[in-house]
Amino acid sequence: MECRYFGQCGSCTLFDMPYEKQVEHKKKYCSALFKSLHVKDFEFFTASSSHYRSRAEFRIWHKDGHISYAIGGIEKKQVVCIENCPKVDIKIDVLMSPLLQQIEQNAMLREKLFAIEFLATQNDILVTLIYHKPLSQEWESAALPLESIFNIHIIGRSHKVRRVLSQEFVQDNVVVDGHSYIYEIIEGGFSQPNRAINTHMINWVYQHLTHCKDLLELYCGYGNFTIPLSQKFHKVLATEISKSSIKSALKNCELNKVEHIEFLRMSAEELTSALKKEREFYRLKNIDLDIYTFSHVFVDPPRAGMDEKSLEFISQFETIIYISCNPITLKRDLEFLTQKFTIEHFALFDQFPHTEHIESGVILKKI
Repeated sequence: MECRYFGQCGSCTLFDMPYEKQVEHKKKYCSALFKSLHVKDFEFFTASSSHYRSRAEFRIWHKDGHISYAIGGIEKKQVVCIENCPKVDIKIDVLMSPLLQQIEQNAMLREKLFAIEFLATQNDILVTLIYHKPLSQEWESAALPLESIFNIHIIGRSHKVRRVLSQEFVQDNVVVDGHSYIYEIIEGGFSQPNRAINTHMINWVYQHLTHCKDLLELYCGYGNFTIPLSQKFHKVLATEISKSSIKSALKNCELNKVEHIEFLRMSAEELTSALKKEREFYRLKNIDLDIYTFSHVFVDPPRAGMDEKSLEFISQFETIIYISCNPITLKRDLEFLTQKFTIEHFALFDQFPHTEHIESGVILKKI
């Protein structure tokens, strides 16, 4: 990837390495990090080195009546104004400049615009305009023509206000083991930013599933992993704390005609207490936890990893599937889990080329 902002923008920290060198750099780092756990080899899934991000956010910089996209620079507190970004989805990259020019021409759209978020799939683009001012009906009338001009969907956000002009989601498609799955991804909810790598991750897990009975999933989001993986299991119980994500997951089950998944709006810690029968929860009044025979547990925690109580809880299952966005906390959690489990499969997924970030997938079997 070539970018005229390399060396200024703080987003791409490995800009001075060819992509092949970046891959070797990440392999060496993870080999050294996980050496004490006797991990000898990783499967490594590379990404396209440009136009790989389907989700992106940019600040808006105001100066002399003009507006620009802005990102943090390499230097502390530095702001770099940009016109385009070659790491975002090509549809976003092409849209960025003409969209901003159109917004700049309209005072109602331009004034106090703080940031713009983009979410793209194969066919859809959802653009969220974020303001430091109330959004009136006049703003909605000014923003509505943008949808037809650029064939996009627009949402406006400001403090405690969210205005959806046409729809609040984009529709995505993922192919797993030759089968196509449809998803609606709601604005503001978490989604994997690299669509191609996300497909690799789901297929990698799917291909390594054996001896399946029922599945327990923690941190399920909108059902990204849940729905394809459910095809290998008799029943699935999946938890998520986000109300909008649960709503989206239920819709995605409907779209894919999947009926053997039960979704719960509970934290991992709450479900741990419920399954241990330490507490009773009103949200579980219509769910019989005793009907499940869990052979696998799937976890995809935030960067902080898992707390010790949750690690103890998942240690009761025969197979653990652990997706991690932070190798440091993954190593800490694996040090705990490998007291009772062996690492059967380990993969690295390069979600973000030109950065130090690496996504990991581990499948553990009870000793």
